[in-house]
Amino acid sequence: MSMYGDVQEAQPIEVFHLVKMFTEDKNQLKVNLSVGAYRTEEGKPYHLPVVKKSEAIVLQNTVNHEYLPILGLESFTKAASSLLLGDISKQLEEGSIFGVQSLSGSGALRIGAEFLVKHLNCTTFYYSSPTWENHHLIFMNSGFKDARKYRYWNTELKSLDTDGFYEDLNNAPAHSVIILHGCAHNPTGIDPTEEQWKKIAEIIKERQLIPFFDNAYQGFASGDVEKDAWSVRYFLKQGFEFLCSQSFAKNFGLYNERAGNLTFVTNSAEIAKAVKSQVTMIVRGMYSNPPNHGARTVSTILNDTELKNEWLLSLKMMTDRIKEMRSLLREKLENLNAPGKWNHITDQIGMFSYTGLKESHVEYLRNKYHIYMLRSGRINVCGLNKNNINYVAEAINESLRI
Repeated sequence: MSMYGDVQEAQPIEVFHLVKMFTEDKNQLKVNLSVGAYRTEEGKPYHLPVVKKSEAIVLQNTVNHEYLPILGLESFTKAASSLLLGDISKQLEEGSIFGVQSLSGSGALRIGAEFLVKHLNCTTFYYSSPTWENHHLIFMNSGFKDARKYRYWNTELKSLDTDGFYEDLNNAPAHSVIILHGCAHNPTGIDPTEEQWKKIAEIIKERQLIPFFDNAYQGFASGDVEKDAWSVRYFLKQGFEFLCSQSFAKNFGLYNERAGNLTFVTNSAEIAKAVKSQVTMIVRGMYSNPPNHGARTVSTILNDTELKNEWLLSLKMMTDRIKEMRSLLREKLENLNAPGKWNHITDQIGMFSYTGLKESHVEYLRNKYHIYMLRSGRINVCGLNKNNINYVAEAINESLRI
C-alpha cells in the first residue's frame, strides 16, 4: 500500500507530448509545427550570435556564484522594464515603477497572479478565447476562484471578434483581472489595431478592471521593439496602474534560461514600496531568489548600445523569415486552390498562425504525413522552410478535401 496510491495520472501537456512524438518519429519527411521556438531555414535551433558574445562576457566577468537579490538583478529588471515602457527613467528613479526578475514569462504571471489574490483580494480573471493554454492553470493555481473567457477569435471570418470582445469586457464585474496579450497574440496571431486598443482601454477604465499584460514577443512580432510595445505604452500614457509579464525566451532565444521580468506600474512611490515588500515575501516563499546566467546575458545586451543594435538586427532577420514563410504558405495554398480563403495567414503576426484547420485535419496530417501541430490547428510558422513548405501545403490541401 503506497501513500501515493490514490494519485490519478494527469493528461500529458499537449505541446511537449507532440515534441516527444516528433522526436521518436523515424519518418524522414516529418515536420514539427508545434513547439513555440524559432527555427532556421535548415530547421535548426538558433543561438543568436549576439547572445554568444554576451555569454562570453558574462562568463569572463563572473568571479563567484553568490545569490542574486530576491527580486533579481537590478540592471536586468530596469533594462527590461524600460524596453517595455520606453523612457521611464524618472519613474524608475522615484520608484513608482519597478521590475521583478522572474522564471521567464510563466513565473512573472505566477508571481503577479498570487499577488493579486493575496493583496488585492481578486477572485475573477478573464482570458481570451482562445489563449495560451497555461494562462488558466497558472491563475487557478495562484488562488483565483473564477475563470472566465472573453471572445477574441471569430471562427467564420478568421479575424478578431471585436464586438464579442467589447461586450464581454463591458459585462465583466469590477475588479476583475483581464489578461491581455501585448502583441503577437498566442495562438491566433491576430492583434487589435491601435483604435481597438483605445476602445479596450476605455472599457477597462470605465468598468474598473485590472489589466495584466502578457508580453512574450516584443520585437519578435513585427521586428520593431517600439511598435510591439505600443499597446502597453498606451495604457501607461492613459494613467493606468497595471502589471506586465515579459519573457526573453523567444526574442533572445534563451528558452531554457528562464529569463523573465514582471513590471508593476503604480501611481506613487509610496504605494510601490509596500507592493515591492509583499512581492518580496511571495518570491521568498516560492523559490527564494532567481538564477543568474540568463538575466546577466540579457542585461549585458540591453545595456550596451553596440550589442543592443546587433540584437535588434537579429530580431529583424528572424521576423523577416517568418513573414516570408507566411507569404509562401498562403501563395502555395492559393495556387493549389485549397478550400477556403487564406488571407488570414498573412494578416496574422508573429510566430503563430491559427490556420482554421479542424482537429480531424490535424490528426490526418499527423497520421499520414507526419506533420505535427496543436489540435486547435495552431502552427509555428518558424517550422516552415523552403524545403518543406510544398510538402506541408499539399498535405493541408489534401486534408481539406477528404
